[in-house]
Amino acid sequence: MGTSVSGRRAYIGSFTTAGGPGITTAAVDPDSGALTPLHSTDAVPNPSYLAPSPDGRYLYAVSETPDGAAAAFALTPRGPELLAPAVPVDGADPTHLTLADGRLLTANYGSGSVSTLPVRADGTLGGPATVLTHRGSGPRTDRQEGPHAHAVLPDPSGRWLLSVDLGTDSVRSCAVGGDGALTVHTEARLRPGSGPRHLAFHPRGDRAYVLNELDPTVTVCRWDAGRGELTPQAETGLLPEGAATGSASTDAARSAGGTWSGGTFPSELVVSPDGRFAWAANRGHDSLSVLALGASGDTATLVTTVPCGGHWPRDLALHPDGRHLYAANERSGDVTWFTVDPATGIPARAGSVAAPAASCVVFV
Repeated sequence: MGTSVSGRRAYIGSFTTAGGPGITTAAVDPDSGALTPLHSTDAVPNPSYLAPSPDGRYLYAVSETPDGAAAAFALTPRGPELLAPAVPVDGADPTHLTLADGRLLTANYGSGSVSTLPVRADGTLGGPATVLTHRGSGPRTDRQEGPHAHAVLPDPSGRWLLSVDLGTDSVRSCAVGGDGALTVHTEARLRPGSGPRHLAFHPRGDRAYVLNELDPTVTVCRWDAGRGELTPQAETGLLPEGAATGSASTDAARSAGGTWSGGTFPSELVVSPDGRFAWAANRGHDSLSVLALGASGDTATLVTTVPCGGHWPRDLALHPDGRHLYAANERSGDVTWFTVDPATGIPARAGSVAAPAASCVVFV
């Protein structure tokens, strides 16, 4: 499959246990950003998060189940084809994965751990997994009774892997051994009870923005790749004054019928290619926050919020050309796309497509 803009494909992950089709392939209109579903596969249960290989030949998926697994797919003109049976990650409920230096890593929310699997030359995954288990807890006993690793990603220098843990209010910077084992090098402590979920780097590589789930904020951090150190600097709220915050637990917010009973739980943050803006998706408030980043990257100022186009936006993705933003709205079962104003960063709703139990969008 080519990687030109005109030939791009989007891949939508979903929760099969909630009625999702698994992984859906969609064509992307190069001008409008519109998605047209082409194919779906339910070869693995709950492929809630996806990551393509850098060469665009393969697609990797978590299987977000209590047993936890990861799977490799070949990307063909017909859609993703499972290369081999899913490989156990030896961790519960993997929510996120990334590729780094010939390895695949998963953040396992349920077990509070990060797993590493080798990636073979043919794209398949080896095993068994090498596992780093986090330790610690936080003040929110309903969500932070123990560690809950929620994201893992390489830093821009490629020297370090960062693991974001909602349960311990911290981000661990890890070194990778020759055998794939992770060793914690430093641990950045965020405000107790903030519940960090995801992290995105400034394109310059020396600033990072941590999205907090339990209190809807973004923490601006400095990143020193030479020392492998993340240093929190300041926090910015994601909602207008007076909006409902994350005072209710996620379970409590899921009242009868799946409707929202209060609380806001941010899910994802993306940064513009030029480093001028960032956008965050807010479940519960069902909005997208627009943040203006200062010239140095040391400040993040809330510009406005706009409706996400559905209910419970679990993921937010920026098209590689930077012109279109996509919200995967899990509970309304759709993916909504927006056209981004290059001057203000404010997204305008442009369309949507049905995508039951949508949880992730990636582009190849």
